[in-house]
Amino acid sequence: MPRPRVAVALLVAALLSTLVAACADAPGPVNGPPNGGGKGGRPAVSVVGSDHLGGAPVHVAHEHGLWAAEGIDATVTTQPTGRDALNAVLGGQAQLGIVGDLPAVTAALGGRDLRIIADLSRFSDWRLLTRTDRAITDFAALKGRKVGVPQGTNVEYALSRMLDSAQLTAADVTVVNLAPNQVTSALARGDIDAGLTFPSFYEAARTALGERYAELPFTGYTARTLLVAGPKTSDETSAAVLRTVLRAQREIADDPARARKAVVAQSKGALQAGYVDAYQPRYTYGATLSPDLPDQLAEEAAWAKAAQGLPGAADRASLQRYLNPGPLTAVDPAAVTVR
Repeated sequence: MPRPRVAVALLVAALLSTLVAACADAPGPVNGPPNGGGKGGRPAVSVVGSDHLGGAPVHVAHEHGLWAAEGIDATVTTQPTGRDALNAVLGGQAQLGIVGDLPAVTAALGGRDLRIIADLSRFSDWRLLTRTDRAITDFAALKGRKVGVPQGTNVEYALSRMLDSAQLTAADVTVVNLAPNQVTSALARGDIDAGLTFPSFYEAARTALGERYAELPFTGYTARTLLVAGPKTSDETSAAVLRTVLRAQREIADDPARARKAVVAQSKGALQAGYVDAYQPRYTYGATLSPDLPDQLAEEAAWAKAAQGLPGAADRASLQRYLNPGPLTAVDPAAVTVR
């Protein structure tokens, strides 16, 4: 028989072996924040966004309690712009972000470590806001005028496309950098001749200007709302979020009115029901990764390099490397057509 010390050692080794095996067989959690999980023991996932309509499936999922079905406890927060939301992801304050195409492009040109998981929605119903007393009846009339725009967002790129349609560039106008909610007041005071901002502020401008309100419609730019992930976010986390997003997309299609009410509720007063009812139907929803996406990112990257002097490669292949099709392929293979 073994001596007592040997017997104890053998017993401890056996117990450790059993414990290691049990841990190896246990299912791993979705990659959540390092400081604990969420409610009910579910892994916690943080998502930050900006445009409630572009990211409507995420907000519908939150309002309708769809996250629990995927075994996650999601926290959804909002920032004033997609640029701010992306900075939160890059800074580690959130695992995933809902951002516009241009902030993602500028981050890629800067060599930042991000992953584009899906193209969540598309929107092309833009308005250049102006005043009747400025007599701006076409985009060519912007030459020599002051134009307010939140720089660093996809709204700035929309302005560049408007100018390009009239063979103008940013050098032909005075661009005034304003926060999205400042464009209306600057236009009302007469500090600027025209302005471009997020669609959620269109009605505020119409109200503030009254009979002086004028606008020029523009459909020559399709803005994309992207779901992006930080470098430490696992594909399992991204896939779980995407599965929930797909559930929410189906709810938007099945009951649009209920979905619009959910977005209004999630905005916590930032959006009015009339605006959501009018503009949410103008968005095309559907999580995809199509060949059109890297093509557009390359076009925007070329513009950003020329207009803003940004570094980095702007060719399609370089931009496509920022796409991570794995999570969407896992949940909806048919939605991934980019090669």
